[in-house]
Amino acid sequence: MPINSFLYPAKNVPVVYDVANSIRFNRADSSKLIKQPSSVGNGYKGTLSVWIKRSGISTDQQIIGQQSSGHARMYINSSDQLRIYGNSSAENNAFDLKTNRVFRDVSAWYHIVFAWDNTQSTASNRNKIFVNGVQETSFATETYNAQNAQIGGGFFVNSNNLGISSTSSGDFFDGYMAEVVGIEGTTYDATSFGEFDSDSPTIWKPIDVSGLTFGTNGFYLDFEDSSNLGNDANGGTDFTETNVVATDQSTDTCTNNFCTLMSNHPSASNFTLSEGNLVASKSGAATVGLFGSSIMLTKGKWYYESKITDLAGSERSRMGVAAYESVTGTSTLGASYSGFEFTGQTSGRFSLNVAGSQTEIDGFNTYAQDDIIGTALDLNANKIYFYKNGSILGADGVNITDPASTTNGHYLIGFGSISGQSTFEINFGGTQSFTISSGNSDGNGYGNFEYSVPSGYYSLNSKNLAEFG
Repeated sequence: MPINSFLYPAKNVPVVYDVANSIRFNRADSSKLIKQPSSVGNGYKGTLSVWIKRSGISTDQQIIGQQSSGHARMYINSSDQLRIYGNSSAENNAFDLKTNRVFRDVSAWYHIVFAWDNTQSTASNRNKIFVNGVQETSFATETYNAQNAQIGGGFFVNSNNLGISSTSSGDFFDGYMAEVVGIEGTTYDATSFGEFDSDSPTIWKPIDVSGLTFGTNGFYLDFEDSSNLGNDANGGTDFTETNVVATDQSTDTCTNNFCTLMSNHPSASNFTLSEGNLVASKSGAATVGLFGSSIMLTKGKWYYESKITDLAGSERSRMGVAAYESVTGTSTLGASYSGFEFTGQTSGRFSLNVAGSQTEIDGFNTYAQDDIIGTALDLNANKIYFYKNGSILGADGVNITDPASTTNGHYLIGFGSISGQSTFEINFGGTQSFTISSGNSDGNGYGNFEYSVPSGYYSLNSKNLAEFG
């Protein structure tokens, strides 16, 4: 099954269609978008299309749903299977499709299309699911609509609320969505919303959907207006935002995939992730923890910013890079892993650990909680530099090992703590986990940072990786 990957044509290669924005749903905030259809449709034909990038796994998470006497929902269940179903005992026309495959990759964008045409004589043609351009055919549960019946439960067949992320008060989505489209009255397959890349034919990418026939209650959410993220770009009634704010607009999209932390990382159980996997919090004494990044690096020059908003005890809040193969369920930056780290101390000092051996670096004599630490990682010259609130700490940087000399030849970006409370807020450039008062992008125009990106360094996203990584 082709999966939308990190790779994408380089910046100087013409791109047919580019998605500018997505929306971030933070499950802990109970965030959602709600809309009441303007009229009751017939429900015989329709299509739903959405791009998603998950942050959390192993919980029921709604993507799109409509509440009615029965209900219809597209969601990912606690076993990480995709399930789309409609339930209406009064009409006796329920359908239920639950995939055998699971969706646990929190680094990738998935494109999901659900298309229905209940006039079809063949049952399996009445309800179809496509993932990244390929029709799903292997189901754990497989029940189709009755012929010539309204869709069970009701996408567009009643005036009850239609919800993105959640319809009522539970099963909130955790992650990002882009290009959310609802079509009433017309059945489209996946090729109306995306295509395989001509140069990389296993990569599925979006196309312009503005020319489709949306129908009376159809909608198109492109999330390009940060002041109105529920805006229907098709001109219909907007969705009402609940616990969604302007900073939930993101440039992490299905055409430019940004780095995040990984909720399924081996040592993730020691931390709680939130805000689209950009905030990591850990509490409790004498517990280890390291969070790694969704993008691992072999070469290139990269920049990101971090804020430690809760600082653990002396020498306990750490950030740096680690060799991929050395990370285990008990890894912590500062232990015996193969890597390099910067440590913020409550005593107002900075130090650097190299493979567990600590060395203090002169010139780091002030530190305060909520300072923003910039990291410039140069894997061409194998050096790492740190900045505090835009000012470099140690102009010569620190030499690090060539990642090619490690077993798998990859470094991941890591954040760790071995005791006390630590909270890291990370800005890889796509979505800001902390407030940005001045916007700065890299030389390619990507990212949004508090401080200037050092010349020749780039934000961690799939377009920059294709060019420099």
